[in-house]
Amino acid sequence: ASATPESPSIMSRMLHQYVRQFGQKLIHKWLLEPRQESERTTAYLNTLDLVAVGVGSTLGAGVYILTGELAKMRAGPAPVICFLVAALSCVMSSLCFTEFGARVPRSGTAYLYSYVTRGQLCAFITGWNLILSYVIAMASVARTWSYIFDNLIGNHISQVLQESFSLNMPYFLARYPDFFALGLVLLVTGLQVLGVRELTLVNKVFTVINILVLSFIILSGFIKGDLHNWKLTEQDYMLNTSGSTDTSRLEGFAPLGSGGFVPFDFEGILHGAATCFYAFLGFDLIATRGGEALNPQWSIPISIMITLFICFLAYFGVSVALTLMVPYYQIHRDSPVPQAFLHVGWDPARYVMAVGTLCALTSSCLGTMFTTPPVICAMAEDRLLFWGLAQIHARTCTPIMAIMSAGNLAGVMALLFEFRDLVDFLSIGTLLSMDVPPCLVSTGVSLWSYSETDKMGGILCLWQLRRSHGDMMALSDVSSFMGGLKILTSLSSGSSLFSSSLTLAVLLLTILSLLLAQWPRRVFSGDPILTTVAVLLLLLITGVTVIIWRQPQDSTALYFKAPALPVLPLVSIFVNVYLMMQMTSGTWAQFGIWNVIGFLIYFGYGIRHSLAENNHQYHSLYSYRIVHASEVSNKMIFHKESTTT
Repeated sequence: ASATPESPSIMSRMLHQYVRQFGQKLIHKWLLEPRQESERTTAYLNTLDLVAVGVGSTLGAGVYILTGELAKMRAGPAPVICFLVAALSCVMSSLCFTEFGARVPRSGTAYLYSYVTRGQLCAFITGWNLILSYVIAMASVARTWSYIFDNLIGNHISQVLQESFSLNMPYFLARYPDFFALGLVLLVTGLQVLGVRELTLVNKVFTVINILVLSFIILSGFIKGDLHNWKLTEQDYMLNTSGSTDTSRLEGFAPLGSGGFVPFDFEGILHGAATCFYAFLGFDLIATRGGEALNPQWSIPISIMITLFICFLAYFGVSVALTLMVPYYQIHRDSPVPQAFLHVGWDPARYVMAVGTLCALTSSCLGTMFTTPPVICAMAEDRLLFWGLAQIHARTCTPIMAIMSAGNLAGVMALLFEFRDLVDFLSIGTLLSMDVPPCLVSTGVSLWSYSETDKMGGILCLWQLRRSHGDMMALSDVSSFMGGLKILTSLSSGSSLFSSSLTLAVLLLTILSLLLAQWPRRVFSGDPILTTVAVLLLLLITGVTVIIWRQPQDSTALYFKAPALPVLPLVSIFVNVYLMMQMTSGTWAQFGIWNVIGFLIYFGYGIRHSLAENNHQYHSLYSYRIVHASEVSNKMIFHKESTTT
């Protein structure tokens, strides 16, 4: 009889323990350890190779197709402003990426950064959306390659496919399945399966061709351009359309808007800037090659900054050249650059540019496919995705399953979706992924500032090793930034305050972004309710920023550190979230479906098979001791001792 009243108490304790363990799994943080020599991939990429990967991946469909799409339908002659807004946002995110590239020279990019600082669930969401971004980038480049090649041969491919395989499906699917784009994706996938090293030289050659082609386009725009195309009026529009009897030509004209340099108003620029962020997808791909870099802590930060600078100049120059050469409403949506040369009477240059553009897009194709499998492998090795995806082929030494999975998914998307729909879908995933490094850097306090050590409390702080000591040994990989060990007597309240403040800041910034995106005119016109809410949000954000700023900061000496902490990262988060709010409801619906599929995989497989679960790391406490092993390898070695509770 006495056992009966205890049963609910036992059930309650069991339920509480289950919920607690489940929550611990979601926020479990991965502890980085130096790689064993057997785990290291062969390092062969120098700074020039990494810049080639970044530039080759970035200067692809965005510069050759997206510029025309923006000018014709969203921004008129003002894509220069769209790219500038996107570039400024990208610069802020890249500064944070650069710092993390210096801290964590491992493959996995924002996925790894999330895992070691914010926990397993955040890492899965970030990695899953990175896969989406890279796969769609591959599909959009293939679709662009198909558009330009088809235009070069007189649109015969699209005519045959549209007559034979017209889908007649909802608006979010293409008018016809592009089997040519599918074949291109499968070809690049097959080449990568054979091995990466053989393609590195090809990628560098195509990247050089890409830069030469873009330079010629920019110079041509200044030679053949007309400033009047930035001052077009309704009379110019009517003059160009009224006298024409060519129906297909009239159908190619875009709406005039209000005319002038910004014909679609400020809303068009913001929508265009949100889409433009896709154009800079590439600089973050450099971080995924850390395991193959010769000197990752130096080459990754430098490569990211050089890549971003080159790409911004290219986008700015091409957008100026294109809108000066052709009135924005006459720009060809699928092949804007070759058609621009046709418009100004340079017919031979049109074909030369088309061939050069195809080489550049091939470089972008290769660069994107290089960087997708490492993220899939990183998640599969952590068992958040199926383990089979991480298997390495014995002969080619490539992750065949990861490559084939990414290639097949990209091929299906290239087959079924239009370029402009792929770009919108991609931009939202890219913006979400770009929020991760600013979120993690925003306090200067991360994994290396706070870590639980034992049940009695206390903080295991990893501080900078004093390089001035004469007996200091060489550092290897991650141990170089982990530094020495120092036990503090305070409790982990600092870590909790940091996490709570950062979460609150992101929430407040999201609410403010939503407010400004949905009701901008009412907020700035002095609406008593909305303006008051916006002011209160700004005051709260300022207060939280001060709290974050007052937290202790990691003082590890690095080759690069993001400046203006925590203001710059928080501003980056705000801009990225605000641009995400410019996306259409259809794009958000597709994005939601992708993440629902991801959550089914995570909660159905990943959370039960993750290495953290299998190794019982939730029931273990860690301590580290440094062992002098200079006689063996002249490196610092960390030994992990696990004490099961």
